Amino acid sequence: MSAPAKEMPGKGAAPETGAAATGSGLTEAFLAAFRHHPSGVAIITAEGAEGPVALTVSSLISISAAPPMVAFSLSASSSSAKVVERAASVVVHFVRRADMQLARLCATSGKDRFGPDVRWSRLDSGEPYYPQVELWFRAELRGRLETPGACLVTAELTSVSSGAHATRQAEALVYSNRAWHALGPVADTASAPVLLWPDDSATF
Repeated sequence: MSAPAKEMPGKGAAPETGAAATGSGLTEAFLAAFRHHPSGVAIITAEGAEGPVALTVSSLISISAAPPMVAFSLSASSSSAKVVERAASVVVHFVRRADMQLARLCATSGKDRFGPDVRWSRLDSGEPYYPQVELWFRAELRGRLETPGACLVTAELTSVSSGAHATRQAEALVYSNRAWHALGPVADTASAPVLLWPDDSATF
């Protein structure tokens, strides 16, 4: 029996290519990809020379569990981010659906994030934090990597809030396509997609 012949493209057939966009096309594809990539939301607070600062990030990632390490990026154009970058320690708040208004506040430029109408306090170690957020960690910065337009920060978690276990049943808050979404489970995860319920804000 003869071996099956290899299928060869016809003379007039267009060759398959893996050509990809470069230059401005690559930048546009990058921005579009991450605009539609759902990200968890966290609030970072720190103490600066002129008082407390806070900002909302969607770049928080875990690095290791032992020791517990996280990383997040900070925009070079943000004055609050520069304070966080220089701080020795911060508080990382894991926000949920119930904390959306606070996350929105900390994501909006020009807003007073520690004004008289905002509930906040300080840890015994001095860092500002939002006690209404059930899950937060105190963290000490361990490394900084400068990149064009941003700084990547690594931090080691040193203590956790007493309400750490209360958030397990809380609706997660994610950010995608310039809008807030509450993330909830579906009845049959094997055959149904994840459901997202959008909120009417696009702040960062």
